[in-house]
Amino acid sequence: MAIHIRRREFIFTLGGAAAAWPVAARAQQSAVPVVGLLRTGTVANLPQDRVTAFRQGLKESGFVEGQNVAIEYRSDENQTERLPLLVADLLRRQVALIVGDTPAALAAKAATTMVPIVFVTGLDPVRRGLVTSFNRPGGNVTGVSFISVDLAAKQLGLLRELRPGAARIAVLVDSKFPTTESFVSEVRAAASAMGQQIEVLYVISDREIETAFATLVQRGAGALLGGVGGFLLSQRERIVALAARHRIPAIHVSRDYVAAGGLMSYAPDRTDAFRQAGIYAGRILKGEKPGDLPVILPTKFELVINLKTAKTLGLEIPDKLLALADEVIE
Repeated sequence: MAIHIRRREFIFTLGGAAAAWPVAARAQQSAVPVVGLLRTGTVANLPQDRVTAFRQGLKESGFVEGQNVAIEYRSDENQTERLPLLVADLLRRQVALIVGDTPAALAAKAATTMVPIVFVTGLDPVRRGLVTSFNRPGGNVTGVSFISVDLAAKQLGLLRELRPGAARIAVLVDSKFPTTESFVSEVRAAASAMGQQIEVLYVISDREIETAFATLVQRGAGALLGGVGGFLLSQRERIVALAARHRIPAIHVSRDYVAAGGLMSYAPDRTDAFRQAGIYAGRILKGEKPGDLPVILPTKFELVINLKTAKTLGLEIPDKLLALADEVIE
């Protein structure tokens, strides 16, 4: 039985805004406003706790799905080129707002300057062009940024604490995910600064994940850093199983991997990010302007360690890492 020990809570601060849009007129078109929830990856593999958290955020703002709000769920099924068509479909249905991850929000922003967009992103929304600045974003966009892509130095550092003798660390990434190159750039810069050799392995299919693990073993990688993207998240059980089979300690960009049996993750609390997005969605539905809702940023991050997996891998987790952990699964 898994035991979850949470030592610190995830705290958000506010740091930006998005420009106004006339939501009241649209809200009057229908007694039950419709929210479009659009993401990369597959609907089936969206962690259920995030959907629940989004609904909870809506509820905190006074909206309950099936009562006074409807949610249209859309996914690109790991084909990002489909996002513009999915956005167009939601706009034809006259949704009151669109909620999406980074690629989905970018596709929505390219399609409309009127319908509000609430993003949940692991990137800097200014650098990705979602908003013009944190304090005065402009446009019809606001949301939550957990900026996990900038955590590469910390994640590599944690792997080195665990495996100080690892001459090479593999990095598994989705070659089709729009933010992958930003992630790889961050990892390369962090690795160069600490004198760590890395091996970047690009995958786009189930079979390539299998091949990537064979390659990292062949090239002598002593540890693995898992990258961002809906496809990798949808394959988390396969990735975790392959890491266990090859006895490769891995750190991931989301606790979802650790919940699936992975060894470690270091990232913001993405579930709470979806709750915050739900709160913003509800406030916009009530008539607030996105321009009055600053971008939400994390100030604390979670280190989650699965001790059961560590034992399976024959690893002794250093006391220093255990002391840093926000959550330990035993």
